[in-house]
Amino acid sequence: MSDCIFCKLANKEIPTDFLYEDENVVAFNDLHPLTPVHVLVVPKKHYDNIIDGIPANTLESVTKAIAAVTEKTGIKESGFRVITNTGEHGGQSINHVHFHVLGGRQLDDAMGEE
Repeated sequence: MSDCIFCKLANKEIPTDFLYEDENVVAFNDLHPLTPVHVLVVPKKHYDNIIDGIPANTLESVTKAIAAVTEKTGIKESGFRVITNTGEHGGQSINHVHFHVLGGRQLDDAMGEE
């Protein structure tokens, strides 16, 4: 999509430093981190959300990117969380599927509580 910020970042129309890149995905630090390590894994091709028919090879690239990012950032052994938000009520603010890799501190177990 021509107006999608993640499409522009993933396809290098807007410069950013990638922690990981392959033919299907890129990974870069979140602009507004919620934890000491907060990396986004973003497919290069546009998919609105996780149930938008993402091909298996792209999902395999996502898992490879997560493994590489957790190794590179030092959170592989201590633990981390991977989240993808879907839709307005799910907290999705950019309609391009992406995966948050969060870590670098003890995360609480409150999920969806106010």
